[in-house]
Amino acid sequence: MASSHCWESPPALNPAGGVGEVVDDFGGLKAYVAGSAESKAALILVSDVFGFEAPKLRKIADNVALSGYLVVVPDFLHGDPFDPSNPNNRAMWLQAHSPQKAFEEAKPVIAALKEKGVATIGAAGYCWGAKVVVELAKVHEIQAAVLLHPSLLTVDDIKEIKCPISILGAEIDKTSPPELLKEFQQILSANSGIDHFVKIFPGVAHGWAVRYSDDDVAAVRSAAEALHDMTHWFNKYLK
Repeated sequence: MASSHCWESPPALNPAGGVGEVVDDFGGLKAYVAGSAESKAALILVSDVFGFEAPKLRKIADNVALSGYLVVVPDFLHGDPFDPSNPNNRAMWLQAHSPQKAFEEAKPVIAALKEKGVATIGAAGYCWGAKVVVELAKVHEIQAAVLLHPSLLTVDDIKEIKCPISILGAEIDKTSPPELLKEFQQILSANSGIDHFVKIFPGVAHGWAVRYSDDDVAAVRSAAEALHDMTHWFNKYLK
């Protein structure tokens, strides 16, 4: 079960946010799309429990697209992001929106990218979305993965990773505390065939990379650093 950190600091959702466009059918899902349709490298961004209308998530998509990627943010939650006004339904919401279901739904999205001529595909997941990305990374569906303040992950999940993976975590995180991320790092280090990068950002809490306050200078700086690290990882393996 995801900890309380996963449900805190909900964003003000905006269906019209971002400089990209919302398409009704991208591999069977509604999606926010940014970047050049001619790009040979693509990224799938998988949201946290608050979904693909989160303004900062779309801003991240727009920024990564500037590096030459076609970026797709599918609505794996089907218009039903977690409602913070009803905090008692967390377990029910998770049951209705399992990462395993999203993993299956991601496969047609990947197929649609390949039909467009995309040669390399990476995926980044935030909190809940990190579990979806790990499932993709277990079965050679993607060429590189980035997890940001992940949740719902186990040691056994990390043992099955089959592509280069970067894990960006928070110092203050009950969901994936630094001790767990260090354990993940040890597992990845033992798997000599998988390149990896694990970084714990000091002074920030779970969710910081996509749910920070614009008034918090330190948080804004850390989020920008996470975006830089993520983009650098994908540039290394997808271009």
